Amino acid sequence: MTENTTPLSPTQRRTLRAAAHHLNPVVSISQKGLTPSVLAEIDRCLTAHELIKLRLYGIERETRAALFAEICTALKCAEVQHIGNLLVLWRENPKEAITAEFAPEKRRKSAPATKKQAAARSEARNRKR
Repeated sequence: MTENTTPLSPTQRRTLRAAAHHLNPVVSISQKGLTPSVLAEIDRCLTAHELIKLRLYGIERETRAALFAEICTALKCAEVQHIGNLLVLWRENPKEAITAEFAPEKRRKSAPATKKQAAARSEARNRKR
């Protein structure tokens, strides 16, 4: 884990790995390596999806970990998983966090419309006890 990244607990990491299992890679990095346009595309994908997979083509095993750390530092995202030529990245979407914080509370159930409905509801509650 590098500086400027979101720390993940083992439980969060396990959950994200499971969620990423069915995903297809959205960005491929090959011969030219990590260019500014590739970084911009990864940033757009993280903003849109939060959890993404990258595929590496023709990059040596020794340089993959350094490339993974460089991407995470540049984009302030978390390393979820690195298996072979696949990298999984996660970054929380700040827009969704804000909307969830200000989301309206769930509505309570309304009172029964008739006396018969009220009696049926209270009878059902008494049976459960």
